[in-house]
Amino acid sequence: MRYGKIIGLVALAAVMSSCTLFNRKHHAGAAAEVNGQFLEFAELDAVTAGLTGEDSAEVAEAYIRQWATEILMYDKARNRVDNKELEELIEDYRHNLYAHAYEQHLLQRMPKNVPMAEVDSFYQSHQSQYVLKDGLVKGLLVIVPNGSPDMEKLKKAMQEPNEKNIEHIEKYAYRYATGYELFTEEWRTFNQLLVWMPMGKNDLPKLLKQNRQIVLADSVSTYVLQVTDLRQAGEPMPLEYAKAEIEPILLRERSSDFIREERDRIYNDAVRFKKVRIYENK
Repeated sequence: MRYGKIIGLVALAAVMSSCTLFNRKHHAGAAAEVNGQFLEFAELDAVTAGLTGEDSAEVAEAYIRQWATEILMYDKARNRVDNKELEELIEDYRHNLYAHAYEQHLLQRMPKNVPMAEVDSFYQSHQSQYVLKDGLVKGLLVIVPNGSPDMEKLKKAMQEPNEKNIEHIEKYAYRYATGYELFTEEWRTFNQLLVWMPMGKNDLPKLLKQNRQIVLADSVSTYVLQVTDLRQAGEPMPLEYAKAEIEPILLRERSSDFIREERDRIYNDAVRFKKVRIYENK
């Protein structure tokens, strides 16, 4: 990195702040000094990484100016501002920061698994809050070029996606399909299906009310969707689908209870060992 063009700024900062360009014999690695604080060349190199020539010099100058100005403003404020109230706020923040860090440390000990029984209990108590805004399906989808062979056999196999038929479908998909999705064990939203299939937003709910197997075609491909389970928009969420929303809620509640119990334990231990004494007002 070329530092020649930043010398003028460092000299200017020296005049404005009674700061002098640092003699590197006294502090190897320092690019600048302000009131006893040092900016390392390594930090400056990180800021200007990938830059050369004038761009590198301009970025370095701007960084040094900002770095020096922040230190100077801080020192001015400490010397001229009535800081009793400010120091109290800083000390209060320090206490809160340490307490929060310790709470996060404590939470690492808290079990993170949520039993399904707890999820189910919460779901049953708040079921009105878990209503689908978009439909859900489980099933499988095969996309093949128009005119692919043995389509009727494929459709029939997809109607009964047992282990034997799934094996046949996967072999067929490997040989002919341009797209294949097996999601018989997980829910997909209607909107996710619309990304794969050539239909409008309102078409899928209507088609699924008539048939669990939908066959569509465009100018290039044929799309065969077999639905093994279905929930329409407006129906209650399946429990296993709602679980993803419920678990974080239960963990937050558990975290609050865990921290409250730890706070009570710390206080009660301190009282028991007479680290906390309460005096009567005389």
